[in-house]
Amino acid sequence: MAVTPLPDSIDATLAMLAKANYVADRSLATVLYLALKMGRPLFLEGEAGVGKTEIAKVLSTALGRRLIRLQCYEGLDVSAAVYEWNYGAQMIAIRMAEAQGEGDRDRLEHDVFSERYLVKRPLLQALEPDPAGAPVLLIDELDRTDEAFEAFLLEVLADFQVTIPELGTVKAAEPPIVIVTSNRTREVHDALKRRCLYHWVGYPDAARELNILRAKVPGIAKKLSQQVVAFVQALRKEDLFKSPGVAETLDWAGALTELDVVALDPATVSDTLGVLLKYQDDIAKLDGTKVKALLDEVKSELRAAE
Repeated sequence: MAVTPLPDSIDATLAMLAKANYVADRSLATVLYLALKMGRPLFLEGEAGVGKTEIAKVLSTALGRRLIRLQCYEGLDVSAAVYEWNYGAQMIAIRMAEAQGEGDRDRLEHDVFSERYLVKRPLLQALEPDPAGAPVLLIDELDRTDEAFEAFLLEVLADFQVTIPELGTVKAAEPPIVIVTSNRTREVHDALKRRCLYHWVGYPDAARELNILRAKVPGIAKKLSQQVVAFVQALRKEDLFKSPGVAETLDWAGALTELDVVALDPATVSDTLGVLLKYQDDIAKLDGTKVKALLDEVKSELRAAE
């Protein structure tokens, strides 16, 4: 099977992302192109719901590579991220060897700590050769793990290898395409960032968010799409605990489309705020009067722009 080549320019990277319905700005396309060209991990930081994880999915689809995802969480350890031994199968093998009178303990130990009894987790899978090309490795929400695991990742991200005491060092013949994401709930150590190219993924401006919306929700009415984007953009200027991300914009547009809404009105906005905002305190700040005022302001700006 022919391997899909990597894009050979920033413009080609932009085109590749656009073809996969990901509307990126040029700065993101530039750092992504460089990460692919230089074989370096790409560290994407930003608020939840701005499209960081989606980049890995889009790359996997566009390049025809396998996507391997390591979802991070507090307490994540090597056995869940890299490998663990199949202790049950090892015990059965030992009992069978004993029953058959196997007396060579060194040979038995060598056998039960062979690759046959190794359970490969995402990081180890990502280092294996693949005829379709090196996989896309997504290390998602790294900020959820603790610093010990972060330190463990240094060897993986610097040399694309892991060490298994019983087997030795496993090194990737071709480095995986690595995307690391963080919602910045805590600072990630500089040592890890140094091994990556870095990009902050912010909220898109209105024009780009409108393009994203029309790409992801193609059936949405033109007037509604403009109002949805303008309202979300206005909402992000409010003093909220958690502003809506692009993912919430798309969810809201989808919900409004399901309700056959063609234009926003205060009652519809109030009734569907739970799609956009996920904290009761934020929803409470937007009582009916506030929603109407914001909507009037948004519609007035849209009329002025026509």
